[in-house]
Amino acid sequence: MARAHTPGRTLVVFFLGLALSYGLVALAGQWTPKLGLDLQGGTRITLVAEGKPDAAQLEEARKIIESRVNGSGVAEAEVAVQGNQYVVVEIPGESRRDLVETVKRQAQLRFRVVAQVADGVAGATGSQSGSPVPGTGSLPGTVTESQAPTNPSESPSPGTKKQKSSKQRAPLAWAADETGSESPTPSPSPSPSPSPSDAPSQDGQDPLQWMNNPDAKSLQAFQKFACPAPGEAPDVVDDPDKPLVTCDENGLKYLLSESMIEGTQLSSASTRPPDQQSVEWGVDLKFDGEGTKEFARISRALYNTDKQFAIVLDGQVISAPTMNGIITDGRAQITGEFTEAEANSLATSLDFGALPISFQPDPQVELVGPSLAGNQLSAGITAGAIGLGLVMLYCLLYYRGLGLVVIASLLVAAALTYALVVLLSKGAGFTLSLPGIAGLIVAVGITADSFVVFFERIRDEMREGKSMKVAVESGWVRARNTCLAADAVSLLAALVLYIFAVGVVKGFAFALGLSTLIDLVVFFWFTKPMVSWLARFHLFSSGHPLSGLSRDALGVRDTTPEKLPAGGVA
Repeated sequence: MARAHTPGRTLVVFFLGLALSYGLVALAGQWTPKLGLDLQGGTRITLVAEGKPDAAQLEEARKIIESRVNGSGVAEAEVAVQGNQYVVVEIPGESRRDLVETVKRQAQLRFRVVAQVADGVAGATGSQSGSPVPGTGSLPGTVTESQAPTNPSESPSPGTKKQKSSKQRAPLAWAADETGSESPTPSPSPSPSPSPSDAPSQDGQDPLQWMNNPDAKSLQAFQKFACPAPGEAPDVVDDPDKPLVTCDENGLKYLLSESMIEGTQLSSASTRPPDQQSVEWGVDLKFDGEGTKEFARISRALYNTDKQFAIVLDGQVISAPTMNGIITDGRAQITGEFTEAEANSLATSLDFGALPISFQPDPQVELVGPSLAGNQLSAGITAGAIGLGLVMLYCLLYYRGLGLVVIASLLVAAALTYALVVLLSKGAGFTLSLPGIAGLIVAVGITADSFVVFFERIRDEMREGKSMKVAVESGWVRARNTCLAADAVSLLAALVLYIFAVGVVKGFAFALGLSTLIDLVVFFWFTKPMVSWLARFHLFSSGHPLSGLSRDALGVRDTTPEKLPAGGVA
């Protein structure tokens, strides 16, 4: 609390703090806050769920998508469930179509060994074992992507760019060999579920044995399968307990074993930038204990062979490397023709997990135009300016000289609020939305209430015959407790709303809480010292009509000068 005999010092310290806040804004190099979708426009993505998911599955999918989007560096993106089939994602900022793949990707990652590779374009014939073209560069102890078999017309590579989602089931964790055997041919895995006569089946064989001698049903299914046009995702059902016939982005088809490692066995996934050993972006993977054990078993079996190890995302092969070393630490890399955005999107999707439900492959993507957003921003600013102006005009007419203190306090509070909003946008990712602006406008009323309480307490003290200097100090003690109680209620409401609300309503609660705290700072370290300082001037201490503390303003009619102490109201 500011002391009565040091108002000037308190005001100097306050303005130094205000100057420091703008100095930090200058150092941050950002003079405007980040705006939300409703103020600057952005991208709206509508996902339509397949089948009839329950409410729990939709909510889990919403949380995963929200984590993915905000994990990509987007602040205050709103992800909401609408009805029993839709998930709507609203991303503020300029066109963010780069996040569409991150949002819609199922992120069901599985690792399988390759039994056969062939050109999957309709009309192609023949197949060959999954062996890379000789001469592929690699480093010891790493998983290195191989080149694909070529044909006379083209020579595609399984290194991929972005992939499209496909229909698939929810992921099932694959149990690794508990014995941690060093042998490349451990005991057989459990038998898969029964399948139709024309579907692949491993018949209980271990995948590392099966890849060298696939069963007839699997080979027949592989021969019949045709890949879609290059760039399109194959329409397959990715059952982890059965062999899979699928394609990569370039039209090569693969006969793959049952899943050996599940994406659920990933501990982390992170983007790897180009370095001296590679000029391409990639994704670094780290497996958990069971995944590490199984990955080591696979690497021992495939090391020094031409067999490939397929990385399958959402039913599509994104990489088919050979094993160029025995990897026992559970660390691997996905490499390919990735751009930085594609690598970031893939790493984010894998790191936050697979979606529990499938969505239709082509979500609706809308761009919110800047004209609507600009109108909303203009309307919000206009409403705030009108409200602030009316409060100032009322205080000036009613309190006269003291009304200047109200105007100065509101202007100082606005300056401090703007500086903090910009700093929070830069440092903490706070995004100012229309509800946030509403929270700031509501706080104007809270701040004005503090002034009214304080000034009326001063008037009450002066009606009892005290001088202005004494009335300011005694009235401050009574007004301070009242204002603290009122602001505590406002802060509690903002806190509860922030904890339990979702989406942009959190922005309203945050702005309301921030403005309430700023009101306390301005009230204690600007308004009170300013009134104490003005009490030293004769215009105010003498009860001049322009001060707002005259006898008429106080409603004192019968008081005689003899009853007033020196320096009282004349």
